[in-house]
Amino acid sequence: MLIICWVLLMNDLSPGTLLLGAALGYVISFRVAEGLWLRPVRFGRPWLLMLLAWHVLVDIIVANVEVALLVLGPTQRMRPAFIEVPLDSTHEIALTVLISVVSLSPGTLCAELSDDRTRLSVHVLDLGDEAALIARIKSRYEAPLMEIFAC
Repeated sequence: MLIICWVLLMNDLSPGTLLLGAALGYVISFRVAEGLWLRPVRFGRPWLLMLLAWHVLVDIIVANVEVALLVLGPTQRMRPAFIEVPLDSTHEIALTVLISVVSLSPGTLCAELSDDRTRLSVHVLDLGDEAALIARIKSRYEAPLMEIFAC
């Protein structure tokens, strides 16, 4: 695939271009792959993944409606804020999925993960009860992820 991109980029189909494209594709593929090796994933309770997926789907649908009503209504009702969510897990994949899930939901966006992976900074479009939102993220997303990935 990289050789095709190289040929299209160079707009030349000469043997030299093909050879250089093949060499670059080979080197780039292996250099990128070296950085992608993660520790082996150990699943604790993988069936919980279906329950988590259901929760995420429902939360996305509900958040879409809430954000639409918020955006179409008076803007004085918006209470944007940043919150810090304390994290119990430091597992790479569990944190990646958690950040993705929180960012997928309309109205929330992960802004920063602390260097020690103990806090997640989340921007919220309309913050009602900070403690309730933190508890919801931890119980609805982080706790199942910790069980799914056995961490």
